[in-house]
Amino acid sequence: MKRRFRIGLTGGIACGKSTVANLFAALGVTIVDTDLLAREVVAPGSPLLAEIGRHFGPEVLQKDGSLDRAALRARVFANPAERQWLEQLTHPAIRELTDARCESATGPYANSYVIVAIPLLVETAGAKRFDRVLVVDCDPELQLARLQARDGVTSHQAAQILGAQATREQRLAVADDVIQNNGDIAALRDQVEKLHRQYLLSSSQSDGVAT
Repeated sequence: MKRRFRIGLTGGIACGKSTVANLFAALGVTIVDTDLLAREVVAPGSPLLAEIGRHFGPEVLQKDGSLDRAALRARVFANPAERQWLEQLTHPAIRELTDARCESATGPYANSYVIVAIPLLVETAGAKRFDRVLVVDCDPELQLARLQARDGVTSHQAAQILGAQATREQRLAVADDVIQNNGDIAALRDQVEKLHRQYLLSSSQSDGVAT
């Protein structure tokens, strides 16, 4: 059986990736969310969590033994070498689990295509792992306003958050398809439905050789 056709869904923070993923899910499309998988691979009792505890010490663990994400985030963002160590530990496990979830997917369109929501697709050079890359994009001014409203941060803080991500130009450079999220939900739904039809056609014509 050929490997399932995979769409990598990404976009800048506050551009509307989750909304787009939910619209595809409402059509019956399977969504594999790598943010959720990233939590799963470091769940209590997992080998990766034990390794993180040994490396960073007990201060990155909660009293119940689960990961203290805020403490770990503070450690790795203050030290690029530690961040690289953590990524080298977790990213292969996340990729392996992503592959497994894609191939075991069920649902009305699972045999046609699966969408993988992956915020750091560009930052992890992950485009080559997908048959197509879908980028959710919006005007920078609108993105900044949405981020401030959503997270309650100042314009300066929002700019810092955006500056830590891949640039808009870098994301668009790897995109096969782009959804513009500058309007209302009806306009967004129209774009999703059009791409859904396109992906069904593309998957039926694919030989499934991408890895």
